Amino acid sequence: MDDETRNKIEETVLEILKNSNIDETTEYKIRKSASEKLGMDLSESTRKKFVREVVELYLKEQQDKAETEEEEVVEAEEEEEEEEEEETSRKKGGKEYDDEGGLIICRLTDRRRVTLSEFKGRTLISIREYYKKDGKELPSAKGISLSAEQWASFSKNVPAIEKAIKKMESR
Repeated sequence: MDDETRNKIEETVLEILKNSNIDETTEYKIRKSASEKLGMDLSESTRKKFVREVVELYLKEQQDKAETEEEEVVEAEEEEEEEEEEETSRKKGGKEYDDEGGLIICRLTDRRRVTLSEFKGRTLISIREYYKKDGKELPSAKGISLSAEQWASFSKNVPAIEKAIKKMESR
Protein backbone atom coordinates (compact mmCIF):
# COMPACT_ATOMS: atom_id res chain seq x y z
CA MET A 1 0.00 0.00 0.00
CA ASP A 2 1.48 3.37 -1.02
CA ASP A 3 2.04 6.26 1.39
CA GLU A 4 -0.70 8.42 -0.10
CA THR A 5 -3.30 5.68 0.42
CA ARG A 6 -2.04 5.05 3.96
CA ASN A 7 -2.33 8.78 4.78
CA LYS A 8 -5.86 9.01 3.35
CA ILE A 9 -6.96 5.94 5.32
CA GLU A 10 -5.35 7.18 8.53
CA GLU A 11 -6.88 10.67 8.24
CA THR A 12 -10.33 9.26 7.51
CA VAL A 13 -10.19 6.68 10.33
CA LEU A 14 -9.00 9.32 12.83
CA GLU A 15 -11.75 11.71 11.74
CA ILE A 16 -14.36 8.99 12.23
CA LEU A 17 -12.89 8.03 15.62
CA LYS A 18 -12.93 11.63 16.85
CA ASN A 19 -16.61 11.93 15.94
CA SER A 20 -17.64 8.53 17.33
CA ASN A 21 -18.77 7.34 20.71
CA ILE A 22 -15.82 5.12 21.60
CA ASP A 23 -17.91 3.12 24.08
CA GLU A 24 -20.43 2.08 21.41
CA THR A 25 -18.48 1.80 18.17
CA THR A 26 -16.42 -1.13 16.90
CA GLU A 27 -13.40 -1.47 14.69
CA TYR A 28 -15.67 -3.06 12.07
CA LYS A 29 -17.99 -0.03 12.08
CA ILE A 30 -15.03 2.34 11.79
CA ARG A 31 -13.57 0.33 8.89
CA LYS A 32 -16.95 0.12 7.10
CA SER A 33 -17.59 3.85 7.51
CA ALA A 34 -14.07 4.68 6.25
CA SER A 35 -14.58 2.33 3.26
CA GLU A 36 -17.74 4.21 2.32
CA LYS A 37 -16.12 7.65 2.71
CA LEU A 38 -13.04 6.70 0.73
CA GLY A 39 -14.83 4.54 -1.85
CA MET A 40 -12.34 1.70 -1.36
CA ASP A 41 -12.42 -1.77 0.14
CA LEU A 42 -10.68 -1.80 3.53
CA SER A 43 -11.51 -5.43 4.33
CA GLU A 44 -8.43 -6.61 2.41
CA SER A 45 -5.97 -8.02 4.98
CA THR A 46 -3.19 -5.36 4.80
CA ARG A 47 -5.69 -2.50 4.85
CA LYS A 48 -7.70 -4.16 7.61
CA LYS A 49 -4.51 -4.59 9.65
CA PHE A 50 -3.56 -0.94 9.04
CA VAL A 51 -7.00 0.28 10.16
CA ARG A 52 -6.65 -1.85 13.33
CA GLU A 53 -3.23 -0.26 14.03
CA VAL A 54 -4.64 3.25 13.59
CA VAL A 55 -7.58 2.46 15.90
CA GLU A 56 -5.33 0.88 18.56
CA LEU A 57 -2.89 3.78 18.44
CA TYR A 58 -5.75 6.28 18.79
CA LEU A 59 -7.22 4.37 21.74
CA LYS A 60 -3.81 4.16 23.41
CA GLU A 61 -3.31 7.92 23.00
CA GLN A 62 -6.77 8.59 24.46
CA GLN A 63 -6.02 6.32 27.41
CA ASP A 64 -2.65 8.00 28.02
CA LYS A 65 -4.31 11.42 27.80
CA ALA A 66 -7.01 10.38 30.30
CA GLU A 67 -4.38 9.00 32.70
CA THR A 68 -2.34 12.20 32.44
CA GLU A 69 -5.42 14.32 33.14
CA GLU A 70 -6.30 12.09 36.09
CA GLU A 71 -2.76 12.43 37.45
CA GLU A 72 -2.99 16.22 37.09
CA VAL A 73 -6.28 16.24 39.00
CA VAL A 74 -4.77 14.08 41.75
CA GLU A 75 -1.69 16.36 41.94
CA ALA A 76 -3.89 19.46 42.15
CA GLU A 77 -5.94 17.86 44.94
CA GLU A 78 -2.76 16.91 46.81
CA GLU A 79 -1.41 20.46 46.49
CA GLU A 80 -4.71 21.82 47.79
CA GLU A 81 -4.58 19.44 50.76
CA GLU A 82 -0.99 20.49 51.49
CA GLU A 83 -2.03 24.15 51.45
CA GLU A 84 -4.91 23.40 53.81
CA GLU A 85 -2.57 21.47 56.13
CA GLU A 86 -0.10 24.38 56.02
CA GLU A 87 -2.91 26.80 56.88
CA THR A 88 -4.07 24.52 59.70
CA SER A 89 -0.53 24.22 61.06
CA ARG A 90 -0.30 28.03 61.12
CA LYS A 91 -3.46 28.08 63.23
CA LYS A 92 -2.45 26.27 66.41
CA GLY A 93 -4.90 26.10 69.29
CA GLY A 94 -7.21 28.60 67.60
CA LYS A 95 -4.29 31.00 67.17
CA GLU A 96 -2.98 32.04 63.77
CA TYR A 97 0.73 32.33 63.02
CA ASP A 98 2.50 33.94 60.07
CA ASP A 99 5.18 32.31 57.90
CA GLU A 100 7.93 33.58 60.24
CA GLY A 101 6.27 32.11 63.33
CA GLY A 102 4.84 35.35 64.66
CA LEU A 103 1.44 35.26 66.38
CA ILE A 104 -1.14 37.20 64.37
CA ILE A 105 -3.11 39.19 66.95
CA CYS A 106 -5.50 40.73 64.42
CA ARG A 107 -5.86 41.63 60.76
CA LEU A 108 -6.61 45.30 60.30
CA THR A 109 -7.09 44.88 56.52
CA ASP A 110 -6.22 42.13 54.07
CA ARG A 111 -2.68 43.56 53.82
CA ARG A 112 -2.17 45.11 57.29
CA ARG A 113 -1.98 43.27 60.61
CA VAL A 114 -0.78 43.29 64.19
CA THR A 115 1.65 40.51 65.15
CA LEU A 116 3.57 39.44 68.22
CA SER A 117 7.03 38.00 67.57
CA GLU A 118 10.51 37.43 68.97
CA PHE A 119 13.58 39.12 67.51
CA LYS A 120 17.03 38.77 69.08
CA GLY A 121 15.44 37.67 72.34
CA ARG A 122 13.08 40.67 72.49
CA THR A 123 9.31 40.57 72.22
CA LEU A 124 7.98 42.86 69.50
CA ILE A 125 4.50 44.04 68.66
CA SER A 126 4.36 44.94 64.97
CA ILE A 127 1.75 46.86 63.03
CA ARG A 128 2.84 46.27 59.47
CA GLU A 129 1.78 45.93 55.83
CA TYR A 130 2.41 42.61 54.09
CA TYR A 131 2.81 41.64 50.45
CA LYS A 132 2.61 38.31 48.64
CA LYS A 133 5.60 36.73 46.92
CA ASP A 134 5.84 33.11 45.74
CA GLY A 135 2.66 32.25 47.64
CA LYS A 136 3.96 33.60 50.95
CA GLU A 137 2.94 36.72 52.83
CA LEU A 138 6.04 38.74 53.69
CA PRO A 139 6.37 41.87 55.86
CA SER A 140 7.06 45.12 54.05
CA ALA A 141 9.08 48.07 55.32
CA LYS A 142 5.83 49.95 55.88
CA GLY A 143 4.99 49.63 59.52
CA ILE A 144 6.29 49.87 63.04
CA SER A 145 7.60 47.41 65.58
CA LEU A 146 7.34 48.30 69.26
CA SER A 147 9.14 46.71 72.18
CA ALA A 148 7.01 45.51 75.10
CA GLU A 149 7.89 48.69 77.01
CA GLN A 150 6.94 50.94 74.10
CA TRP A 151 3.69 49.02 73.67
CA ALA A 152 2.88 49.45 77.37
CA SER A 153 3.40 53.21 77.06
CA PHE A 154 1.29 53.36 73.88
CA SER A 155 -1.58 51.26 75.26
CA LYS A 156 -1.63 53.34 78.48
CA ASN A 157 -2.21 56.41 76.31
CA VAL A 158 -4.93 54.89 74.09
CA PRO A 159 -7.78 56.53 76.11
CA ALA A 160 -6.19 59.97 75.58
CA ILE A 161 -5.79 59.21 71.85
CA GLU A 162 -9.45 58.14 71.60
CA LYS A 163 -10.55 61.29 73.44
CA ALA A 164 -8.54 63.46 71.03
CA ILE A 165 -10.04 61.61 68.02
CA LYS A 166 -13.58 62.24 69.29
CA LYS A 167 -12.78 65.90 69.88
CA MET A 168 -11.41 66.30 66.31
CA GLU A 169 -14.38 64.48 64.76
CA SER A 170 -16.90 66.67 66.61
CA ARG A 171 -15.52 69.87 65.03
